[in-house]
Amino acid sequence: MNEQELPSKLLEAAINQLAQLPGIGRKTALRLALFLLKKEISEVNQLGDSIINLRKNVQYCKICRNISDSEICNICSNSSRNRDIICVVETIKDVMAIENTALYNGVYHVLGGIISPMDGIGPNDLEIESLVERANDGEVTEIVLALSTTMEGDTTNYYIYKKISSSNIKISTIARGVSIGEELEYTDEVTLGRSIVNRTEFEV
Repeated sequence: MNEQELPSKLLEAAINQLAQLPGIGRKTALRLALFLLKKEISEVNQLGDSIINLRKNVQYCKICRNISDSEICNICSNSSRNRDIICVVETIKDVMAIENTALYNGVYHVLGGIISPMDGIGPNDLEIESLVERANDGEVTEIVLALSTTMEGDTTNYYIYKKISSSNIKISTIARGVSIGEELEYTDEVTLGRSIVNRTEFEV
């Protein structure tokens, strides 16, 4: 598809923006743009406003780095959650996946990725130091490493273990019900839930 094939430069501009979204090719972007043209202006404004508000106003929890509408997320501020246990995950989507199992009642720590030298991601690019600070605050009794069962995930697990192994804290990892090489967000809820419940002590 090139610009000459389209009747409007405004349509082309909208397609170019929509096509930047993950999983959206130019054909799908065209369908979405034409769909939006059929909607009432008020409805399109609501969509645009919601996206702008998302980008401008959503925050990252200052404790666990989960997304939140305020400085502290709903999980960290929930008095019924067990703050003695911190589940370490790679992304916000992993928090959502584990929460959907309804089998974990601790709190979280979102690293924002995993160590991957091939992608230029080192320990300093992740929320590891803030995790160490939380582990050393005297309240935490267990760190659950719930990262993807990949080589990069295992490398990150080991790095975190070395950083906090001197603390008097139990360090565990999710059971291998999650297949090797699998990312948590694609694991079914039953398997993921069992992996959390049946977590085992981390072994070097």
